[in-house]
Amino acid sequence: MRVRLVVNPTARRGSQLGPAVAARLQQLGIEVSAEESNPGDLDAIVVAGGDGTLAGQIPRALAVGLPIGLVPLGTFNDLARALGIPLDVDAACAVIANGRTRPIDVARVNDAYYASEASIGISSRIARLQRSEDKRRFGFWAILASLFAVVRHARPFHVEMAYEGKRERVRAVQLTVANSPHFGGVITVDDAAIDDGLLDCYCVEAGSVFNFLSVARAIATGRHDSVPGLRTFRAPSFDVRSHRAHRITADGEPAGRTPARFEVLRRALRVFVPEPQ
Repeated sequence: MRVRLVVNPTARRGSQLGPAVAARLQQLGIEVSAEESNPGDLDAIVVAGGDGTLAGQIPRALAVGLPIGLVPLGTFNDLARALGIPLDVDAACAVIANGRTRPIDVARVNDAYYASEASIGISSRIARLQRSEDKRRFGFWAILASLFAVVRHARPFHVEMAYEGKRERVRAVQLTVANSPHFGGVITVDDAAIDDGLLDCYCVEAGSVFNFLSVARAIATGRHDSVPGLRTFRAPSFDVRSHRAHRITADGEPAGRTPARFEVLRRALRVFVPEPQ
């Protein structure tokens, strides 16, 4: 197998473990190319980094029809957790060497692709506040500090959503459109799947700081259907408009502004995954 290795040195563990990923892949008999190669000479793309690094390689993988191998070196590693990919470098490399792939859905917003989630509002502001050096040094705690700083000054925004012939108007502080059942580092939605052809939209309506935190806790513990202040929708696509343009982040990376169309590409990407237990 010959792969193109993409390492994100700004990922939390990228600068430390990037060389180890290349060495371990080679030990497993995988030829590693760190330079641009003719896609016809490659068998896969291997990403050593976090969810944002992987999202950046989705367009290339789709264009040339190659599977992606993931060695999770980020802070949250949501896709790895959703697919059961080990967080240990050696074990993740072994998954790639084993050669088993699984087709998964990917989502797109404003021509930006993502695997886990895209957000408007609080999460988007947190992503803009994050500095790579802080995430590398403090990990989840750096994000938590940004969360409290942003929530204190959160401003609601008006959104109109269209999906499956329906229209909804909401006044929100956070809108998340998730493709994966695992996102945000701690949230797992049991009745969602990464290959069901559907997106899950979570709208946190305007309210107090305490209300936002209780909603976040409810989503994380699977009680999102019965919590005041949270509205959920499920559809293959959402068209979102707001009174003024709001920034969007997709898997932690900038993804343009509203208005925007969020849509799912069903089972469009193959990813190396462990053997079923």
